[in-house]
Amino acid sequence: MLADVYKLSLQPLGDPRGCLTRLFCEQELRVLLGSRHIMQINHSQTRQHGSVRGLHFQQPPHAEVKIITCLRGVVFDVAVDIRAGSPTFLQWVGVELSAKNGAMILIPEGCAHGFQTLSDDAELLYLHTAPYAPESEGGLHYADPRLDISWPLPLADISPRDQNHALLSAGFSGIAV
Repeated sequence: MLADVYKLSLQPLGDPRGCLTRLFCEQELRVLLGSRHIMQINHSQTRQHGSVRGLHFQQPPHAEVKIITCLRGVVFDVAVDIRAGSPTFLQWVGVELSAKNGAMILIPEGCAHGFQTLSDDAELLYLHTAPYAPESEGGLHYADPRLDISWPLPLADISPRDQNHALLSAGFSGIAV
């Protein structure tokens, strides 16, 4: 894992009728969130397996912590460290999130996020510690050779916005968070 990136596990409580799963508890996550609070919750749905979304981030002063879980289907979720001076700068980690495995990933400020769907009709739920600020949005190219991300499937259905993110230059020094 990268520094400050955490894979979290959900604990469903079930009986023959079904189950209840707590998706978020501020008290339990306080050690990871510090004084930050969840400010926005988003839901995404991606139809085609192999689709790639990302790699997105918000620059300070709107940098955010994201907590992501998969509600339906399966995705390969990726975090890339773009924190200036970080010992894991430009390294990435990928985890499989699925409705079945109940995993979540916590991605800190200063990391870019993206994912590839491994199934059709994948749905993600995102918790954000900052509201979306278009003027602070940034992105990395999903196929940047400096990152060398090992996407599990052939790449499919990538938005024009994500296709047009520039490749990292040799002088990219990251963002300060």
